[in-house]
Amino acid sequence: MKALLFENSLPRQAATMMLSKVYPRAFVGPLAPMQLRDIADPVLPADDWVVLRTRLCGLCGSDYKQVFLNGSYDNPMTAVISFPQVLGHEVVATVDRVGPRADAVNVGDRVVLNPWLSCATRGLEPCDWCRRGELAQCSNFCRGTIDAGIHTGNSRHATGGFAPYLPAHESQCIRVPDDISDEAAVLADPFSVSLHSILHWPPPARGVVLVYGCGTLGLLTIAILRALYPECAVLAVARFAHQVKLARQMGAVRVFEHRPTAAIIEGVARETGADVQMPWRGLPMLNGGVDVVYDTVAAPETLEVGVRITRSRGSIVVTGVERPRRFEWTPLYFKEISLIGSNAFAIEELDGRRQHAMEWYFEMIRTREIDVTPIITHRYRLDEYREAFMTCHDQGQSGAVKVLFDFQGRENQ
Repeated sequence: MKALLFENSLPRQAATMMLSKVYPRAFVGPLAPMQLRDIADPVLPADDWVVLRTRLCGLCGSDYKQVFLNGSYDNPMTAVISFPQVLGHEVVATVDRVGPRADAVNVGDRVVLNPWLSCATRGLEPCDWCRRGELAQCSNFCRGTIDAGIHTGNSRHATGGFAPYLPAHESQCIRVPDDISDEAAVLADPFSVSLHSILHWPPPARGVVLVYGCGTLGLLTIAILRALYPECAVLAVARFAHQVKLARQMGAVRVFEHRPTAAIIEGVARETGADVQMPWRGLPMLNGGVDVVYDTVAAPETLEVGVRITRSRGSIVVTGVERPRRFEWTPLYFKEISLIGSNAFAIEELDGRRQHAMEWYFEMIRTREIDVTPIITHRYRLDEYREAFMTCHDQGQSGAVKVLFDFQGRENQ
């Protein structure tokens, strides 16, 4: 089958980085680490695995940051991945084949992928985290029957959705209700990421929050806040005009342009009634400000603005991943701000009940009439991958938010 195979080749990475400085399309060019190649059909690592036939697969920000080589070589997460990889973990699929001990799903079932390669997928007894349903914190991402990898797409044995077929453990398959469309279902993974960050670190009643970044996670965060905390005022920071429009559509009451950053700080002061305090040099700091910042970018710039606009003993919840650099963070200690990392999703509690975040998403579509499909902006066949990734690269011109690979045409089989 044809798949997008990403190889850990230092010569390819070096050549791509050099060429991309003058020709960004080099990231998907003939020397790039990722190429469309013929690979073997999926092999089941154990008898309780299944083969899925991909219907739709979303391009996650982590996927295209890897393709655009936006990372550091000393990133400690490289300890828990293996190569070569077929990326793609935002998957809605049909069960195509089941192993002899897989009885949780049937051939023909339509499912979304819960991508975490935790204890159950590795043939291990559950660790303490897995027993609590916190699969993204599993202690065993480098052990068991498959090679290292935290989720589908970054283990060489658990190839992902940038291919027409992929293997999955039966526990990774969550059935899609018949009345939920593929287009809605494919957003279950990123929706769950944003839901997790809000349920674990919610805003106060009638509070004021700021969502930093209006890509996929930011827009979903706004929509969830409006659904669960309608009395909370949601501010947002967006980079592009199409993001501003969608942020308002999802429920933001005020959207700031991402630069100049001083204007964001002053705008938050006006919205919250906070005092603007001017230092000798550099950006101002607020006495007061927002209760929570949900930072879906996590660049040095966004974190620095965040500690300046968050009130004393407020929180900054970080779901984004960017290359680290220095930033002025003195207000973090001075205002006793909590800086919190939020990773993925789990079994979540809401209204006194516990179920998987993806199941909460399906329920909220029905009971709270959430529709976040407007963030889907582009669809491509797998063989159009170069255009798909460059659409993500040039978001300002393309108007991209969520870009999908669509496998439902014959060209992809």
